[in-house]
Amino acid sequence: MLNQRPFQCKQTLVQQFIIHGVTLDGQRFRPSDWAERLAGVLSPFRPAGSAGGHLTYSPYALPTLIDGVRCVVVDARLRDLEPLAWKFAYEFARDNRLQTTESPGPAA
Repeated sequence: MLNQRPFQCKQTLVQQFIIHGVTLDGQRFRPSDWAERLAGVLSPFRPAGSAGGHLTYSPYALPTLIDGVRCVVVDARLRDLEPLAWKFAYEFARDNRLQTTESPGPAA
């Protein structure tokens, strides 16, 4: 379910969250390549010893299309690897008032 309120970091553990290229007001987010740009900024953050370097996206932040809308899927392992990168992605969504969905972790 899409959040229809300004995005807030929650206390529950999140396995992944998806940033949708649609604002809380229902407008398509611009520029059209925003998802690739965001994933590109996060591309250095990857599992230790993984191949790819600067020419591929991180497996922890992948641009995709969902129902014709550009999105970025951000994996919680990014938070473990580099908390500031995770925070950057959260704040990007919040600052741009983008719709998001979350997949919560197991109950504690």
